[in-house]
Amino acid sequence: MSKASEIKNGNILRFNGELVQVEEFIHRTPGNLRAFYQARMRNVKSGKLVEYRFRTDEEVEIARVETSDYQYLYEDGNDLVIMDNASYEQFNVPKFLFGNGVKFLKEGSNVIVAFESGEPIMAKAPASAELEITYTEPAVKGDTSTNALKSATVETGAEIRVPLFINIGDKVKVDTSTGAYVERVRS
Repeated sequence: MSKASEIKNGNILRFNGELVQVEEFIHRTPGNLRAFYQARMRNVKSGKLVEYRFRTDEEVEIARVETSDYQYLYEDGNDLVIMDNASYEQFNVPKFLFGNGVKFLKEGSNVIVAFESGEPIMAKAPASAELEITYTEPAVKGDTSTNALKSATVETGAEIRVPLFINIGDKVKVDTSTGAYVERVRS
């Protein structure tokens, strides 16, 4: 067990039987009252936000979390199968841990996964992905107003909005967190 004063932003705590990640941790000393720590934490599994005041001498349990790079191999129902690049050991990680970025994961991509007691608790897709356009409507001549966008389907099956000059077979860079088009990739 650790003291509340040892907590830092980004730590993962076991709080009320659940795992939470500390997003904001502030030391407060109001007027003539006792000092305390104001913490804003997010539940790792459900994503709910929790706010709590810790006394300075309160005992907390900081979870030991192992974060490492893994390679995404394939989809298996509601899970993604990943492989440890060092030991070649394979793990199943629930899709929902990757959030929106799961739609842009291509087989062979590197991902970051955090485990606590052998159970995956957090997963992060790469910040951007280079994907090929498999379907898009051709641009109509004269349809060139400022920042005109059209729908396009990428090789993973996700649909994004791209500029009119993008055609089938072009490679584009996509921001995996928002699904936004970034740029066309020259081969």
